[in-house]
Amino acid sequence: MECDHWDKRDDEDEGIARAVVASAADAIVALDRDLSVVTWNPAAERLFGWPADEILGRRPPFVPEELTAEHNAVLERVRTGGTVQLRTRRFRRDGTLIEVQADISGLRTPSGALLGYVGVYHQRDDNEAARARSVRRAQLVRRLTDVVGDINAELDQNVVLDRIAGSLTELTGADAGGFVLIDGEKLRLVSSHRLPEGMKGATADLGSSLVGKLLRTGKPVILETGPEGLQDLIWAQLDGLHTIAVGIAAVGGRPYGALYALFARRKPGHVELELLELLAGHAGIAVGNAVAYQDAVRQRAHERAVFDASADGIAVLSESGTVMRWNPKAAELTGYAYEDVIGRPPPFDLPAPGEKLTFQLESGRWLDVLCATIPETGEIVADFRDITSAKELEEAKDLFLATTSHELRTPITVVTGFASTLADRWDKLSDADRRAHVHTIAERAKSLGRLIDHLLLGARAGAAEPSVRDEAFDLAERVRAATLGLPVLSDRHRVEVRVPDDLPLVRGDALATDILLDQLLENAFKYSPDGGLIQVSAWSEESRVVLTVDDEGIGIAPSDRERVFERFVQGESGDRRRFGGVGLGLYIVRSLARAQGGEVAALPRPEGGTRMQFVLRREGFVTAPDTPGR
Repeated sequence: MECDHWDKRDDEDEGIARAVVASAADAIVALDRDLSVVTWNPAAERLFGWPADEILGRRPPFVPEELTAEHNAVLERVRTGGTVQLRTRRFRRDGTLIEVQADISGLRTPSGALLGYVGVYHQRDDNEAARARSVRRAQLVRRLTDVVGDINAELDQNVVLDRIAGSLTELTGADAGGFVLIDGEKLRLVSSHRLPEGMKGATADLGSSLVGKLLRTGKPVILETGPEGLQDLIWAQLDGLHTIAVGIAAVGGRPYGALYALFARRKPGHVELELLELLAGHAGIAVGNAVAYQDAVRQRAHERAVFDASADGIAVLSESGTVMRWNPKAAELTGYAYEDVIGRPPPFDLPAPGEKLTFQLESGRWLDVLCATIPETGEIVADFRDITSAKELEEAKDLFLATTSHELRTPITVVTGFASTLADRWDKLSDADRRAHVHTIAERAKSLGRLIDHLLLGARAGAAEPSVRDEAFDLAERVRAATLGLPVLSDRHRVEVRVPDDLPLVRGDALATDILLDQLLENAFKYSPDGGLIQVSAWSEESRVVLTVDDEGIGIAPSDRERVFERFVQGESGDRRRFGGVGLGLYIVRSLARAQGGEVAALPRPEGGTRMQFVLRREGFVTAPDTPGR
């Protein structure tokens, strides 16, 4: 009986509570923790115009968008245990805005657990109060606008963050503030105001922080007054700290960091939380602008570095065809300095976009030019590459093929002719004629063999550094062996050898040196067709031994003294071309000399002719010789 009595009493109390809500003159709106409407009394229907069956179970549609931050701030303040009274505005179903007095409190269990929120609303006709509220809000908005403008005027990220932290304390009245960066699973304090300088750079785990808690709730701001929350990050070091407010700053729609407002003397209200939310939103925009600007600066610096360091010449032209940018390589290749071309047409013709143009400058340099158009701006990017070496090699190869064909054709023609004569007229020829023909065939065959040897040596020398020995040998002995039979080769030449008996030993490869000496001596005879003195001299100079081969021939032009050591190149002086050859001899000579740690050079002779100087390392010395002729 007693149990039935209490059940009956509970039912009566519940009925009375429903009647109170239904009969109340003020609109009563209750929300659950998900902010969905669970109570919407008849006064709410009359005040706001929506019937209960359209509202229950959904979020209330009466909060103006510009007051969303205020609404969120009020609920967060209530969640922490407070009650908020405010004058605000709400929508009616017909779209009109009305001024209301709102009293918001928490809906809690007897044990204090939060079930939701209760709002009691009644319309205010106090125009003066409404105007005062509007004036105060306008002042706050104006100041916030000024602050945001000041923040956005700066593009240095560190300065932006410092200004945000300073503005936070000004707008909310917080005793201190800071901006934390979300760095993976960590938080890092990157800017602060009214905090000890030593705190900057401090880190904490994101998951256990208030920022992590806020991200999990999906709300824009959070207010923490409990002892557990006050241990967040390093704020517990602040004397008198009793409240922390946190707002998320997002960049590009993703959480980038958070604003911390720290209160030790006063307690923040819903207005401060609203300002924190608004400032955090603008902070995300300002930081995003600063990050984008710094990324653009870095990208521009990278592009400038690539532009300046490019091995190709690069020019950027305006839509009208005048030069806007001109990199250092462009100046080097064309000979036109930056200041000579900026604002003017380029000093050469350009191909159509996507096509290639090859031409030769007045300086003799060959260029390949490619162009592309930037669709967004209409600007033209011209890339020009130095192909002079490739052109010279191409010409040298053409000359090599022509020369080789000629050099091969001549002895083959002779061999074929004399062999045919022997075959057709053997019985009609005297023994002396037959012997002469056979001798000629043998000599021409030897010429072919030497030509093939030169081609093979040139190919091996060009493929990689020739393989040579590094041992001591007697250079004087190699000179005597190379010159022993020379006097009988020509009755127009005199051969003179000046090599001292005490010439020091050298280091290198004796066989490679034999090939090298034979080529130098062959050239001395070949390019002095009128005869004259061929002198071979050698002497020692500290760490090196020097050998020279002098002739009184046609000489080498100054411009060709280096070129004659390239493949397929012969000097252009006089009529050197009429002596034949494929232009590999001196290339082989230099390759063999350098492979031994030596050097060879063509030097002038005041009295005419050519001096070829060959240098090898002296035995017992480790220092490499200087380049000859220096």
